[in-house]
Amino acid sequence: MSNYLANNDDRPTPRRRRKLWVASGVAGLTGVVSIAAVGVAGAGAVGGTDGVKWSTTQQVSRDDARGEAEHDGKKAEHDGKKRDRDRHDERAREVPCDTDKLIEAITLANNRNGATLRLAERCTYKLTRHDKWGNGLPKITQPITLKGDRTKIERDATAKPFRILNVGPGGELTLKGLTIKGGQTAPAKKMSAPEPRETWSQLSGSGEATDAVQGGKPLVTALQAAPKAPAAPPAETEATAPATAQVDGEQVEAEGDWEPGRFDGAGLLVQPGGRADVHDTEFVENQSGANGGAVANYGQTLLDESRVVDNTAFLFGGGILNVGVLKIEKSAVRNNQAIIGGAGISNGLVKFKPYQDKLHHAGIDNGTLYVEKSEIEGNETTGFGGGILDIGGQTSVKHSKVSDNTALIAGGGILAAKKSQLTLAHSTVAKNSTAGVGGGLAVVDWSTATVDDSAIKDNVAGFFGAGLFNEDSKTTLRDTEVTGNRAVGLFAAGGGIFNKGGWVYLTKTKVAHNSAANKPGGVFTNNDGVLLDDKSVITDNRPTNCLGSPVIPDGCFG
Repeated sequence: MSNYLANNDDRPTPRRRRKLWVASGVAGLTGVVSIAAVGVAGAGAVGGTDGVKWSTTQQVSRDDARGEAEHDGKKAEHDGKKRDRDRHDERAREVPCDTDKLIEAITLANNRNGATLRLAERCTYKLTRHDKWGNGLPKITQPITLKGDRTKIERDATAKPFRILNVGPGGELTLKGLTIKGGQTAPAKKMSAPEPRETWSQLSGSGEATDAVQGGKPLVTALQAAPKAPAAPPAETEATAPATAQVDGEQVEAEGDWEPGRFDGAGLLVQPGGRADVHDTEFVENQSGANGGAVANYGQTLLDESRVVDNTAFLFGGGILNVGVLKIEKSAVRNNQAIIGGAGISNGLVKFKPYQDKLHHAGIDNGTLYVEKSEIEGNETTGFGGGILDIGGQTSVKHSKVSDNTALIAGGGILAAKKSQLTLAHSTVAKNSTAGVGGGLAVVDWSTATVDDSAIKDNVAGFFGAGLFNEDSKTTLRDTEVTGNRAVGLFAAGGGIFNKGGWVYLTKTKVAHNSAANKPGGVFTNNDGVLLDDKSVITDNRPTNCLGSPVIPDGCFG
């Protein structure tokens, strides 16, 4: 029976989610996460190709009469290269607005070394079932292009949970003109979630410091708190039986212990050795029971002129998780949510292992992230890294805007941790907020950040460093403005910059019009690691520029 809905509606406008995540006193968060395996085997072949229309496009070229002999060789070489690039377009397959036919076409393409599939205009391919590994469409194992025109691929709201797209090792998927909606990876076994504060305490001592200040200790004394060493997982985790899940009544066994990836990427999972190129495509309302609400990339992925909106993740990466190589160009990541961190984008993550119905920390995975000419806006987490989180990786953000993101604990806009390397250039970090530290930017745990020709402005923190919070790390600001940031809590200080045991270098940089509830409003540092060149200025901050800081940087007055 045909299983689809034809839909002439335009792509829906994402709705703004209400602010759920920032509330004082959030603690003891628990939840569920799947520990079953998402297999790497694709769906079995589906017989028949009825309804799949083949259209052949032949390119014919003719030369001008002038210089024909000389021109022929160059043109033949050019056309040959173009045919190689667009080999699948030469025999594009038109897929009618029928979900079964789409599944058949992908299966056939996998068996025939790839293809370009033209999906029906304005069609909604409604998915109601999945393979035994929890994929709504067959796993991509060949170079396959899905071209749409205001076309949707959507998991039916009444269907059992499953992800929509999975790119396996060696697979190459290109998406154009599509909406991927409603994918969901669901728990096979209920597990208690790690508390975001517990995870954050392994990266930074700021949580303990804020607790101590609220308990009456002087700020200088409170800042001596150091990050906690991660607790070793119980020895029994090494002997844990392979994780299993019930899928349509069948017990499916994982290969080894539970690891990130098996329940990641409710809209799109790109496995190691896989590749995805995404153009003019929207991921909306996908929900991951682990990481990467919309997209989880363990291979190589490009997002170009695309949108990632209103997705959620139980752990990291409400919009996108990356532990491979990811490039985002001219795209928007908006209104996504995650519990632990990286509500918009998580470049890297803390891994977990299950033991006695609880997830335990088990190291980190990291990635390489490039963001250019894009907007990361309105994302929210109860943990840390509201807009972008980098754990132990490399992140480059250029000609972009990171704004209106929220993190309860730290790093409302961007957070770099665990020896990560961050480059921020020609960009704006504005109007982000946290109840903790680092409203705009937080750099912690021996990380390095370089900020060039950018603005960190109008961010808010409940405690320290509304503009920049730097802890045991090195941050360089060049040709940059840190302005209009506010540290608003009862014990708040360092509205512009707060440095704890690290190094902050200011070159041709302005720190102005920031404020804090307590001195200083401009720059706070507990060491002599804040250095200004003669073209930098710290001015017009309230209640003071640097007065009240344990160490006053040379060149700062008042």
